Amino acid sequence: MNVYPDAPGHRNVDTSIAAASALAPKLGRLQRMTVAAIRDAGAYGLTADELAARLGMDRWSIQPRTSELRRKGLIRDSGWRRRNSTGKLAIVWIAA
Repeated sequence: MNVYPDAPGHRNVDTSIAAASALAPKLGRLQRMTVAAIRDAGAYGLTADELAARLGMDRWSIQPRTSELRRKGLIRDSGWRRRNSTGKLAIVWIAA
């Protein structure tokens, strides 16, 4: 298996390792979908919640992809913040 960010991260506990292993075959596709949606959003960017809604996926499946893609240098923090579904401020991601 590759290493993070080319492989899903885990917390070195059995359930986290199992979840990462199950996700690994889908990771490349999810990362490509994520970066494409962020690029399509242009300068407006997307928060993790907005990204999940745009892709029709669960936020918990998509948010970790932003950390991976940031680490790869494909997206970056725009410096802007918008409120997420909990009312807290969230990073607005844009293409690097």
